[in-house]
Amino acid sequence: MGRSKIITLYHTIKYLKPVQVYYRLYYLLRNRFFKKSYSNKEIDRTIDLIWSDEIFNNKSYLGTNNFKFLNIPMSFKKNISWNYSEFGKLWTYNLNYFDFLNQKDISVDSCLELIKDYINQDSELLDGKEPYVISLRGINWVKFLSKNSIKDKIIDETLYHHYQILLDNLEYHLLGNHLLENGFSLLFGGYYFNDERLLNTAQKILKSELEEQILKDGAHYELSPMYHQILLGRLLDCIQLVRRNDKINNKNLLVFLEDKASNMLSWLANITYKNGNIPLLNDSSIGIAPSSNELFDYAESLRLKWSKIKLIDSGYRKFESEKFEVVMDVGNIQPSYQPGHAHSDTFSFELYSQEIPIIVDPGVSTYEKNERRQRERGTYYHNTVQLGNLEQTQVWGGFRVAKRAKVFGVIEEENKIFAKHDGYKNEGIIHSRQFQLNENTFTIKDSLEGKSLLDKKMVLHFHPDVKIIERTESEIQLNNLILSFNGRFDKVVFQDYDFSIGFNKTRKGKKIVVFFNGELETHITKI
Repeated sequence: MGRSKIITLYHTIKYLKPVQVYYRLYYLLRNRFFKKSYSNKEIDRTIDLIWSDEIFNNKSYLGTNNFKFLNIPMSFKKNISWNYSEFGKLWTYNLNYFDFLNQKDISVDSCLELIKDYINQDSELLDGKEPYVISLRGINWVKFLSKNSIKDKIIDETLYHHYQILLDNLEYHLLGNHLLENGFSLLFGGYYFNDERLLNTAQKILKSELEEQILKDGAHYELSPMYHQILLGRLLDCIQLVRRNDKINNKNLLVFLEDKASNMLSWLANITYKNGNIPLLNDSSIGIAPSSNELFDYAESLRLKWSKIKLIDSGYRKFESEKFEVVMDVGNIQPSYQPGHAHSDTFSFELYSQEIPIIVDPGVSTYEKNERRQRERGTYYHNTVQLGNLEQTQVWGGFRVAKRAKVFGVIEEENKIFAKHDGYKNEGIIHSRQFQLNENTFTIKDSLEGKSLLDKKMVLHFHPDVKIIERTESEIQLNNLILSFNGRFDKVVFQDYDFSIGFNKTRKGKKIVVFFNGELETHITKI
C-alpha cells in the first residue's frame, strides 16, 4: 500500500466513532469463527395489525417475472434469480426490497407467488440477507400481509427468522440512515409479532438515532434532500402504525415520533421549491423518494402540524423573492463519521426563476464504484469554484470521504451570506464566496486569497431545458435572465455534462467554466 493511500485511509478512519470500529471488528471475528443458529420461537400473531397505504411505491413489478429497477428492466424467463447481479449491487438490493408488494395495481395472488418463490430460495440468498435489505423488505412484507389480512405460518416463520438475523447484525458499524432503517423495521416487526425484544430494540434505536440524526432545523444530518424524503416517509409510516394499533400502548414513543416528524416537515417545506422539486444536493436523484407534496398530504392525513424553522444547522440556506428561489450550501460535511452520501460541493447552489430550474446540481445517476460516481461527487460537477483539478473535499471509493473542506468566517444578513472554506489550504488558497439576492438580481462574489499557478475556475451547470444565447464575451442570456461577469476573468468555456433524471438515466446539458484571476463577480438578472 502506497504512502498516499495510507494518508487517505488515515483521514477517512480518524472520523469514525469507536462504536463503528468495535462493531466492524466484532462482526468480522464473529462471522469468521462462529455460526449463529436460530430457534423456531412460537410466533404470536394474536394481534391483527391495521394498515393502509397512503403513499404507494413506484411500479417495479411488470408481471410474469418482469421487473424494472433504477430504469433498468429485466425479464426472468423461467425462475427468478434473487441474487441476480449483472446490473450492480443497488439493482439487486431493489429486487430484494420487495417494494412492488405495495405498488398500485398488483394482485394479492401475484404478491404471494413472489413471496413464496423467495422463501423457496431462502437458503441461497446472498444480498437479501444483509441487514439493510432485511429492514426494508420486512416493512414491505408486514404492510402487505397486514392490509390483506393474510396469515401464513411459513411466511411468518421466514419473516421472523429474518428479523432474528437483523437483531444480531444491527448496523452500528455504519450508523446513519442504515441503523435508523433497522429501527423503523424492528418497530414494524415488533408490532406484527407482538414481540417485546423487537419492540424494545426498535424504541432504543429510534429514540437515540432520531435525537442525533434530526438536526435542530429539522434536516436529516446526511443532508441529502432525497434521503430526507425517504426517511420522513418511513417516520410517517411509523406514526400511522403506532396510532392505529393502540392495543400496544406506546404513547410516549408516539409523541416523540410526531415531534421529530414535525421538524422534518418544516425543513422539507423550507427546502422544497414552489413547483414541488427538491434541490439535487449531495446524493439526490429524481424518482426514488416520495415527493414533497405526497409527504405533506400524508402528514395532513395524520393531522400533523409544522411551523417554519430557520435553516441553520444543516448548512443550507434559501433565499426567495418574487422572481428567484436560491438554495445554497454553506455548511460542513455531515455527519463527520458517516459522510457516504456527501459530495465535494462547498458553496454550491441551485437557482430557480419563477418555478423554472435554471442553474442546477447535476444530481446522481449511479451508486456503482466507478468513474461516473466519482465524477458526480466531485467539485467540478457542482456550481462552485475549483482550483486546478483539485477537490475541495477528498471523496473516494464510492462512499468514502478523507480530507474535508472546513467552512468558517460565516457572516449573515437578510438575503445575504458570506463564508470562507479551506479546502485548498494545501495550495495556500482560501476561497471566500458571498451570495446576495435582491428583487431582480442574484449576485455571487468569489475571491481566492493567496497565490497559486493552478487554474481558477468558476463552474455553473444549466438545466437541459434552458435556452442559452451568448450576447457578448461577458453576457449570456438564459431564458429571460441575463448572466454577466465582472472582474479579472480570462475566458468562458462551454461544455456538455450529464444531468441525472434518475438512476442510469441522464440528459445532456450545458455548463460553463469561467477562468478568472482571483476575484470574480457574477450577476443573474431578470430581464
